[in-house]
Amino acid sequence: MSMAAWLDVLRDVAPIALLLVAGFAWLGLRPKAPYALVRGFLFMLVGMGLFLVGLDQGVFPLGEAMARKLTDPAHVGDHGRLWIYLFGFAVGMATTIAEPALIAVGMKAEEVSKGVISAWGLRWAVAFGVGVGVALGCHRLLAGHSLVGYILGAYALVLVQTLFAPRKIVPIAYDSGGVTTSTVTVPLLAALGIGLAKAIPGRDPFADGFGLIAFASVFPIISVLGYAQLAALRARLRAHGLPPKR
Repeated sequence: MSMAAWLDVLRDVAPIALLLVAGFAWLGLRPKAPYALVRGFLFMLVGMGLFLVGLDQGVFPLGEAMARKLTDPAHVGDHGRLWIYLFGFAVGMATTIAEPALIAVGMKAEEVSKGVISAWGLRWAVAFGVGVGVALGCHRLLAGHSLVGYILGAYALVLVQTLFAPRKIVPIAYDSGGVTTSTVTVPLLAALGIGLAKAIPGRDPFADGFGLIAFASVFPIISVLGYAQLAALRARLRAHGLPPKR
């Protein structure tokens, strides 16, 4: 990285450092290990710099290369759109499962609920929602449809589900939409969307390339609420006795 790039990173993380210093001074606190605090800040600075290098030299070119191959008839044949949808679903699932923020939320949800909510069950429910959302977002991009209609329809479904879902699961479902759009998911989805928009004639990378992240935010809410509703339905059926098999 160039010196200018490191200065940009320092500018980005400086507000965090200033806030911490101001908070310690205002509260009259002294850090127990000031050298460890400084070392941690330096690690954060280096990590942010390397992360930005990885985005610029690895993730974004990878997304554009994947989009070019997926839209090339010589590689995907006559079922090109189907392969794009399947690939978008797989990318959404894989990146979400590896999302550190979701791992943390899943662990805390399992701890607070005393095992009623499984960390792995929550992660898979969220990942499935992201996968479906990314696949539908790819369809929206390929078809050239308006983003607004899809997102308004999805949030309308969320509102309806909220009225009928178990009360305890609604907050964690709404949080699930936010934790999926973090360090692992966002860069790759943004690169994939922009790459597809560049590879398809008539698409604007700015107007059409962005939007996959919006799908990745709302559809996990739908999947988690749906998962909770199915679990509540199964519980009611067990309580009243399952219908006899025919």
